[in-house]
Amino acid sequence: MIEVSKISSKGQVTIPLELRKKLHLTEGCKVAFITDENDRVYLANSSILALKDVQSAFAGAAEEAGLQSEDDVAAFLKSV
Repeated sequence: MIEVSKISSKGQVTIPLELRKKLHLTEGCKVAFITDENDRVYLANSSILALKDVQSAFAGAAEEAGLQSEDDVAAFLKSV
């Protein structure tokens, strides 16, 4: 999908509706701009990006702690 938008005199850009829907962006959401080594810019919903980073950081932690179900997690949280 390619969408085009124009930069205003204040440096503002309107994110096209279809991209806002796809990225679950609503008024007040924060976005992240990510660049790569080829100077390409990627736009992401920063909340979802942060959640994915946390999920990645904790990947495997539940198994290592012996937590196999939601009940195990609930019991663990009550004990902490």
